[in-house]
Amino acid sequence: MTDLRALPALGAAPPPVASFGALDIGENPDLALASLALRRGATKPKALGLDLPGPGAWVAGQGASAFWVGPDQWMIEAEGRAKENFAAHLKETAPNFAVTEQTDGWIVLEIVSRAGTAPLEALLSKLVNIDFAQFGPGRATRTGLEHISCFVIRRSESHVAVVGSRSFAASLWHAVEMAAKRLEEKVA
Repeated sequence: MTDLRALPALGAAPPPVASFGALDIGENPDLALASLALRRGATKPKALGLDLPGPGAWVAGQGASAFWVGPDQWMIEAEGRAKENFAAHLKETAPNFAVTEQTDGWIVLEIVSRAGTAPLEALLSKLVNIDFAQFGPGRATRTGLEHISCFVIRRSESHVAVVGSRSFAASLWHAVEMAAKRLEEKVA
């Protein structure tokens, strides 16, 4: 039998991590993703103990987090569980939902600032059309980044995740990397 090995979306093992001034950017291949859709007539339960968020919001709980993607639809994240059948586990905790495994369909880029919010917001202002005065921690939105549809999640004041389609992984990395390099050159 062929020995198959899962590769991160960017194809490198270990996945790339890069630093530009005060910013660290890396692919997060260990994050499991599963979509939830509430079935017609069902009541909204808690999934993995999470109070599922409303439009424009992201919530974190014990071992899992969730962000709103549409009416009665959410994406659930679980750190360190990408190699498991996370969707099957989630289905057990949320029987009123339609659950679909999403881990292999997306890339998650984590962007962290070691110097407060200014470098992070300067980078993102070059990439996405988001009003950062209104986009504090616990917020998530779908937007375009270089003509690529993606989700941007504000995990904390100094931490943002960009979740994009796996088929655009290299393009997303390139766009973020180039913007970070230009920002670093401007500051230097």
